[in-house]
Order: sequence, then structure tokens, then C-alpha cells
Amino acid sequence: MSLPLTTEVGWAVIDYLRYGRPKIDSPYVFLKHMAPFGPFSEGDHLNQLIKRYMELAHLPTLKKRRGMHSLRHTMASVLLEKDTPLSTISDILGHVDTDSTAVYLKVDVNKLRDCSLDIDEVAPHE
Repeated sequence: MSLPLTTEVGWAVIDYLRYGRPKIDSPYVFLKHMAPFGPFSEGDHLNQLIKRYMELAHLPTLKKRRGMHSLRHTMASVLLEKDTPLSTISDILGHVDTDSTAVYLKVDVNKLRDCSLDIDEVAPHE
């Protein structure tokens, strides 16, 4: 599956390649910015990198879920708020079944309000 890049993301990648990427010969787009320069390895543990940058940005890291799970959850929530179909969100997240993606439905408070019942609708009638 492939997804299109937004214009903003495309320009950000171009900007990174021109001005931010270390000037080394490597087929990888994204590289470590500290010696030894090169591609990220399994030992770099992206979750630990994300946690470190969250700490540098003074973001709370005490919650159980952070790192890649948090990024995926945030992306799914934002897409849902923008009325992206659940099947599209499932495809982006790599879920085979939209039931796996349905967990993100509970985070859109405005859409949950649309589903609420008036007290008269649920109060017992005599």
C-alpha cells in the first residue's frame, strides 16, 4: 500500500534532504545526526528516542503508552476528527479488520456527543 504525501510533508522532506540530512553517502533517507552517522539500527530503539525528545520538550512521559503507540493513536485520532473514513484509517495503520481500528472511535468527544440520548429518552415512563 502507498499513500500520497501532503504538500507540507513533501516540502519538509525536501528541506531535510537539502539542509538537515548529514552529508554522507548512504541510500537511507533518514540518518542519525550524531557520530557515527548512518542509518538507524535495531539498537537505536525508536521508542527510547521519542521518550528522550518528549523529555527535552518537557512533555509528560509518565503515562503507560508513549512512543510509536502514542504517535499512531494521535494520528488516528486526528484523522477521525477530520472525518476520514474508518476503513482508510485502518489501511493507514495496517489493520486488516476495521474492528481493530474501532478503539479510536472513543476519542472523538464531539462525535460521541452526537450519539448521546436526552434524559427523557432513557428515563422510565410510568
